Amino acid sequence: MNLCLKGVDAVHGDAKYLVRFLGGADKRFMIPVYQRNYAWKIPQCKKLYDDLIKVIKMNRENHFLGSIVSVYNPDSYAQEYLIIDGQQRLTTISLLLLALYHSIKQGVVKSNNNQLAQKIYEEYLIDKYQSDETKIKLKPIRQDNYAFQTLFETNKEHIESSDITVNYEYFKTRIQWEEITPDDLFDSICRIIIVDITLNHEDNPQLIFESLNSTGLDLEEGDKIRNYIFMGITPKKQTLYYKKYWSVIEQYTRYHVSDFLRHYLSVKQQKIPTIRKVYTAFKEYAELESDTEMILKDMEQYAKWYEKILFAKTHSKKINDALTRWKKLDFSVSIPFLLEIFDIWTQNILTDKEVIEILEYIESYLFRRMICDLPTNALNKVFISLDKEIVRLDGTREQYVKKLKYIFENKKEKMQFPSDTIFLECLTTKNIYAMSNKAKQYILERLENGNNMECKNIYDMLEKGICSIEHIMPQQLTPAWKIALGQNWKEIHDIWLHRLANLTLTAYNGYYSNKTFSEKRDMEKIGLKESGFRINQMIAQKQQWTLKEMEERNEELKKTALQLWTFTKSNYEPTKKVLTYYTLEDEYCFTGKNIIKFQFQGVEQTVKTWADFFQKVLVMLHETDKTVLNQLTENNNKEELSAYVARNKEYFQKRHCCAISENIYVSTNTSTQHKINILKRFFHLYHIEINELIFYLKED
Repeated sequence: MNLCLKGVDAVHGDAKYLVRFLGGADKRFMIPVYQRNYAWKIPQCKKLYDDLIKVIKMNRENHFLGSIVSVYNPDSYAQEYLIIDGQQRLTTISLLLLALYHSIKQGVVKSNNNQLAQKIYEEYLIDKYQSDETKIKLKPIRQDNYAFQTLFETNKEHIESSDITVNYEYFKTRIQWEEITPDDLFDSICRIIIVDITLNHEDNPQLIFESLNSTGLDLEEGDKIRNYIFMGITPKKQTLYYKKYWSVIEQYTRYHVSDFLRHYLSVKQQKIPTIRKVYTAFKEYAELESDTEMILKDMEQYAKWYEKILFAKTHSKKINDALTRWKKLDFSVSIPFLLEIFDIWTQNILTDKEVIEILEYIESYLFRRMICDLPTNALNKVFISLDKEIVRLDGTREQYVKKLKYIFENKKEKMQFPSDTIFLECLTTKNIYAMSNKAKQYILERLENGNNMECKNIYDMLEKGICSIEHIMPQQLTPAWKIALGQNWKEIHDIWLHRLANLTLTAYNGYYSNKTFSEKRDMEKIGLKESGFRINQMIAQKQQWTLKEMEERNEELKKTALQLWTFTKSNYEPTKKVLTYYTLEDEYCFTGKNIIKFQFQGVEQTVKTWADFFQKVLVMLHETDKTVLNQLTENNNKEELSAYVARNKEYFQKRHCCAISENIYVSTNTSTQHKINILKRFFHLYHIEINELIFYLKED
């Protein structure tokens, strides 16, 4: 194949088996010094090993690993290749081959081929005719090279803090499990195909590298997913499925496929992938599903509901109105739950009336929290697991609305549904005018139209400038206004100016300015008395606009607010007590609380103490990447967390500590809250979202 790249007329790339690329006694592979260090972790190694098992068990002819770009060095005594792109894959395969060689040689596993170990070692790992310093074919950079070399020598201690060592040990462990025989494992390695792009030394490797990796237009996650799906099926099916499913999905989502797929995967995986990891999350999901068409068909159905949600396109006017209001609140965090609701609705488990009730209840929940300045980051956890929580109550979706209300009633702290008392207090005192335009428009529209049959299109009127949001008591007080407000005019003005009680809708804002109240009320044709807005009817009956009138209007608005944004209690009684759960993301004081269990990486474990919880979580983290704690033990306090990690428990003297592995200990001589804070920092080092750890407390 010929690749046209910036700076090079044509680059020739050959698809070939990896073992052919590696084979040959005098071949050498050098990683340039400007390349980054080896960076693959256990998850990448696990994925590779799992793929190789599938090659055998599913009898696949080959497994494509990607491209390897190299520059041939004609001046070297050997066939030396400078690896420009692909060092991660090449190094990992070398580690796997070395682990397989040692496993056979040490008698850990047995091969039916007596020559297999020697074949691996002499054809793909070393040049037996060279001295010890130069016999190893692959030469990584800097510290990686030293760690790699120690794996070949039995008399040297391995560098435990290196990813090179960690991944090598991981492969040895997997080989020992004998999920497949060593012969089958080698056979699957022999089926790996790469695109070998070998450049001449006259070519500019930097330009080529830039062309391969930085086109200037990064692929969207949706584009990557599309390629992943369609590259795995026949050309005939590609044409059929693209027309039948993918193009339809694009139309439903208005070509914002990446955004849709993030919400779709949130429903399917019960966790929200970051926008940059949607493709990775989809691959994980798709690997569990064998039928490509079924996945596409399911995606197409959810995309249809996604369109109905985002663009309020259902058969019910009331549902469309509720969806329109929800959109104005701008809380996309609830989309995964709404997708589940629409799925349940189409199964006739929910009626139109129940869907309306659910939407209005969520609207109240979101609006009350907005008014009360409760954090939005807690909502991810609320909505992603809401349907699951409902089902968990009795194993069914019966009495769905009642159970939903029951669950919201029992939300605490930052996930709470604000009570009437708290909501009305915040609604009274909040600076409404400082809120976003969307929020202000939403509030005034709801107050104007309420649940009336005939409604004005307030959003459109505001957008076109036909009406505007007006201060009744103006922002700049004239002497007449000061006299009208009385002796405490400054205090009244400072407190009440931007409150809801002093705001309304008018059609002629420019005419009102800072005129007196009676002028605003009585102006011919454009005064408040002749306003066509319902919201102004009460105001127009007032003789003046002072503290007394604002307080009176505030009381009327509070009554209206309770009708529009309700918090009705459920009469549902569960058979067993529902436990409240938390994540590391929650700003909650856990001091004095007792933990009973936690969930992480799909595993639920019971614990007796916070120290027990702390140890078990760290053990699980360590299993995902063994370099982090190893590196902390060698950090010499450059990283603050290194003070809590040591190679032996004597380091902590009489302080309490726990064992994470055979030679790694972590201090537990900290308060409950400090343990939580330390775990947050550990999760950051492991690049894992802190909301992925869920734990439950014993109820008071």
